[in-house]
Amino acid sequence: MTIALSITKNIHDWLYSIMPETAAMYAEMVLIALVYLGVFAIAGLFLVLLERRVAAWFQLRIGPNRVGFQGLLQTMADAIKLLSKELTGTAKADKFLYNLAPYFVIISSLMALSVFPFTQEFQAFDINIGIFFLIAVSSIGVIGILLGGWSSNNKFAMIGAMRSGVQTISYELSIGLSLLTMVLITGSLQLSEIVEVQKSGWLIVQGHIPAIIAFMIYMIAGTAETNRAPFDMVEAESELGAGFHTEYSGMKFAYFFLAEFINMFIIAAIATTVFFGAWLSPFGITESIPMLGVFWFLLKALILVFLMMWFRWTFPRLRIDQLLTLEWKYLLPLNLANIVIMALLVWHNLTISF
Repeated sequence: MTIALSITKNIHDWLYSIMPETAAMYAEMVLIALVYLGVFAIAGLFLVLLERRVAAWFQLRIGPNRVGFQGLLQTMADAIKLLSKELTGTAKADKFLYNLAPYFVIISSLMALSVFPFTQEFQAFDINIGIFFLIAVSSIGVIGILLGGWSSNNKFAMIGAMRSGVQTISYELSIGLSLLTMVLITGSLQLSEIVEVQKSGWLIVQGHIPAIIAFMIYMIAGTAETNRAPFDMVEAESELGAGFHTEYSGMKFAYFFLAEFINMFIIAAIATTVFFGAWLSPFGITESIPMLGVFWFLLKALILVFLMMWFRWTFPRLRIDQLLTLEWKYLLPLNLANIVIMALLVWHNLTISF
């Protein structure tokens, strides 16, 4: 039994010994939610620091280097600053929806994190429709952006929110189809089963060229889904000030800002799970050292996060017409053709096996 399983079993036994079964079950749920909330906050702060470091590297400058050793506490200082800022808003804003919007974005990201298999044991919610659940939950976040833009009663925020709706609806198709292309190989939507299939080889290798095409489309569409450059039409500082969160300040602004980086990690984590074997080691040593799986999962995900950051600091922003043309005239038809090729490949392999 691993250390993680031993700790969770001891907590489980202790809770059930001091309270009724139903109360203990809810207490476990609350504890798991708090753990994921802590992971959410720490990961967000780390990714912000990583973004600044990567940006500095691409622009041949130093980056954060004053607060803490090598600037490691810079994002913590920024978080404290945002906590201490006054929460301002417009007089004509819809107060209820204005205050509710940031929580939609945060909660959708937290729900998505719960289904990832960081190791064989470390998975909060192993649902049999995991891929479908991730696609559905990731779409909820755009409701928060639409509510924030509309309720702010600001034309720049409203334009940014409408762009977000158009962009999400468009690129959600490519994300879903590229993942469905890989589901054809596994025959399952459950993330743990998708990982099990990859013990004989990562799906990006098993699926040959169609899998590589699906991965490339997924990363492009995933970058657009997170509203990051070169697809950051939702914020577009040169046109809209700050877009949908123009009227937000303090921690409410921080929620939107943090959610963007967590969503970037979620896109990378989905790709890690579906294409690159999640926690499985390329050297076959994960089984003997289970907690090493967390290292492999995070390493793969961070490499993909770096790739998305590379996009941001390399390519200029697209116009809105270019953004929609890329999806509807190029990515979507290519995706449809690719899924047919993958289906034929899977059918051919099944025919040979029989």
